[in-house]
Amino acid sequence: MEVELATAVNDGHQSGLDSVEKSSDEAPLLSPSMGSNELEVSQQKEDGFISSEHCSEVDDLSSSQIIEDSSQWHSEGTEDKAPLLSTVQKEGPVDKDAAVLRNGMIVSSEDLNDLEMKCEPYVRHDIYGTMGKGDISVWEKALIALSLLTIVPIKLILLLTILIAYYLICRVCTLFKSPLKDEGQENYSYLTGWRKSIIVCSGRFLARTMLFVLGFYWITVTHRDFHPAEKPDEDNCKGKCMPQEDSQRPGAIISNHVSYLDILYHLSASFPSFVAKRSVAKLPFVGLISKCLGCVYVQREAKSSNFKGVSAVVADRLRAAHFDPNAPVMMLFPEGTTTNGGFLLPFKTGAFLSQTPVQPVILKYPYRRFSPAWDTISGIRHLILLLCQFVNHLEVMWLPVYVPSEKEKHDPKLYANNVRALMAVEGGLTLSNIGLFEKRIYHAALDGKEISDKLHDKFD
Repeated sequence: MEVELATAVNDGHQSGLDSVEKSSDEAPLLSPSMGSNELEVSQQKEDGFISSEHCSEVDDLSSSQIIEDSSQWHSEGTEDKAPLLSTVQKEGPVDKDAAVLRNGMIVSSEDLNDLEMKCEPYVRHDIYGTMGKGDISVWEKALIALSLLTIVPIKLILLLTILIAYYLICRVCTLFKSPLKDEGQENYSYLTGWRKSIIVCSGRFLARTMLFVLGFYWITVTHRDFHPAEKPDEDNCKGKCMPQEDSQRPGAIISNHVSYLDILYHLSASFPSFVAKRSVAKLPFVGLISKCLGCVYVQREAKSSNFKGVSAVVADRLRAAHFDPNAPVMMLFPEGTTTNGGFLLPFKTGAFLSQTPVQPVILKYPYRRFSPAWDTISGIRHLILLLCQFVNHLEVMWLPVYVPSEKEKHDPKLYANNVRALMAVEGGLTLSNIGLFEKRIYHAALDGKEISDKLHDKFD
């Protein structure tokens, strides 16, 4: 249930988005029957908060441009000169040292290494290897077996108990109250007094308790304060990183995205609202909790003439959080998908359209055996291996609130790039120019899925 909640919220950022894209990550892997057109449409759905075709107003790439590119691919008919994702079985004997078998398909080790170099932000480096299916020692297998028989069942029971307990708290706090309905959204963010206090305080406590159950006994939190000489100037950063005051109150928390565990930390730290799929509101237990969080739901169905879109709803929420101290702040993952934790992908501009200050946060998960990063590993396998770990680690760095300059307010892309650059420098992260499209290609190659020639050419 804990992964279900995180998966549902994450899908709001990256379905189609964030934020809870589910395969070994948040995006569904390409099925063997998925045609190239379907993959192109899936790639076209990326935007600022979600990846829905019904929110094209915040897309960084217009559909007309993609259609034009698609027709160019068809007309070019170029030959595949670097078959990284070749789906043709090699004839004759296979050199086991020079090839890897992926679901009955041969991928050469050389091509796989080339692919991993291109998709480095998604490559796992822990002892469990790619997709969590690497060769491990007998001792490691024994530890997993022992954990499955002892601590894993106990942790699962505790996590389920916590989830049900918080659901009951939310149920009591919303008795005789109806959710606020506006522009296709439903939430209890309007609650005040003892109801809101109980929901927020118990939510933060129980989220931290869930992290404790998962082995995060200590979380190292640092708050980065810039000295006057260190503050970015107008020429370099265009904006300012300033201590939080009323005039610099952030409308959104901007965080790098490493795992579904990110959501639990942010709930325990600041209890923000998220972007989630519309279907989340109907899930048992999770549905009511998401409404109490004040989540913004992705409208999947066709928009009516008076539907202003998710981007406008989010922008309104960000402005409300900026000007009203009682309004919930929003949590956004502008990368649009998770990485292995050492990289920072290009930021979508959706989180920066409201022209309000943002609060940058950097998350890191140091590890020795198992990496909590959710990159090339399925959700179930990731949860099982996570529960088998006795101790997990999390380091958090809160940067000063970033206040945009006038130029950044009128140029969301500049605003996003400057915040991204600052986070990369302060967090020691490597900037990468790839995104969700390359991640899906990488996952498809690892799973032995068929990739069309034109998409393969575009990837190369």
